[in-house]
Amino acid sequence: MVTQALAQEAAEMAAEHGEAMGEAHGAFPPFDPSTFLSQLIWLAIFFGLLYILLSRVALPRVATILEERNDRIADDLAEAEKLKRESDEAIAAYEQALAEARAKAHGIAQEARDKAKAEIEAERSKVEADLDAKLAEAEERIGEVKTKALAEVDAIAKETTEAIVTTLSGESPNEAKVGEAVSQARGELR
Repeated sequence: MVTQALAQEAAEMAAEHGEAMGEAHGAFPPFDPSTFLSQLIWLAIFFGLLYILLSRVALPRVATILEERNDRIADDLAEAEKLKRESDEAIAAYEQALAEARAKAHGIAQEARDKAKAEIEAERSKVEADLDAKLAEAEERIGEVKTKALAEVDAIAKETTEAIVTTLSGESPNEAKVGEAVSQARGELR
């Protein structure tokens, strides 16, 4: 029952509304051929105003912004190129200084090697001279000791021979004959 009442009320409202709309019943105004001319005039007026507004206000601002941006980009590129050039020059100067330092270090090392070699050679010559002097002195002493020992060998050989002959024969031998026999035996050994 309530639904029937609501449905009836809705139908009455639609009828009233339909009567009010009936007075303005017709084509949609933009598609109404009788209003085309006024619509075209207003379109031309608003298009002209919009064109003037854009060409005098908005487009110059956009053009200014684009120009500033291009100038800033060009300046940044120029600055980057300048910095790159300075960086390349600094690298070249660094490499040159490094090469010079290496050459100088090589020269210092070579000089130090030559100096050390000369000092070692001088020290070696000094040591060799000392050794030669000591060797000559030692040979001289050896010669003296040898001469002395050989002189004593003759005396020892004579004494030993005399002692052996005395022990074996019981008589003392002649010293001249013992000396002659020792000299003859020594001559055979040489």
